[in-house]
Amino acid sequence: MLHLTYLDSNSWLIELGTKRILLDPWLVGPLVFANLPWFFQGKRPEDREIPENLDLILLSQGLEDHTHPPTLKQLDRNLPVVASPNAAKVVQELGYQQITPLAHGERFTLDDLEIVAVPGAPIGPFLTENGYILEDKTHNTRLYYEPHGYHSPQLKNYPAVDVVITPLVNLQLPVVGDFIRGQENALPAAEWLTPQVMIPTAAGGDIEYDGLINSLLEKKGTIDDFRGLLRDKNLHIRIIEPTPGERFGVLINN
Repeated sequence: MLHLTYLDSNSWLIELGTKRILLDPWLVGPLVFANLPWFFQGKRPEDREIPENLDLILLSQGLEDHTHPPTLKQLDRNLPVVASPNAAKVVQELGYQQITPLAHGERFTLDDLEIVAVPGAPIGPFLTENGYILEDKTHNTRLYYEPHGYHSPQLKNYPAVDVVITPLVNLQLPVVGDFIRGQENALPAAEWLTPQVMIPTAAGGDIEYDGLINSLLEKKGTIDDFRGLLRDKNLHIRIIEPTPGERFGVLINN
């Protein structure tokens, strides 16, 4: 059994096999990009509790909504961290002691857990951040995570997964277009990885946003729209819409 807890935005507690993995944590304080709250700021009604008995911190990107300095300052600096090279620079400056940067195609192993970094979201013209495939080697359970909806064709070279966590709706900005890509953009991940379950991320949670960027954001599509896209492709995949803060199990049919 895989257990997950959605902690708003891109933050998850993943309980896979014997390991408790804290993914892209933003748990305390506001989310502000480049110290410019007028530009963009996210706030939650109250801070999330820091999960206990963690085995690993996993970071997909170096941006503040994935590698959130105020949260990381609250965590144990001796915890192992697996991160994109860009995110690894942030946690190194914060004094973390066990950091493993993963380039695309590289693997990290901790007992029965294996993590593979795959190409994820482009951040500017010269940087592509990470998605991840996590596997519990003992129970042969696999999970794929990509928080912006950029799914590399390289995924076709990997075995099928059981669970995909990725955006299922679009968030758009004028001129820029979709910077969170769900809907039709999530279909390749479904077709290549043939998961049993897909779970939305990025566009949910108990968060209030304000600032210039938030005033320009437009949401496109719904979870029900995506269910219709799956039906059109004859893909029989369950969608689980998580309740923020509530731990839930995902039953995998092996």
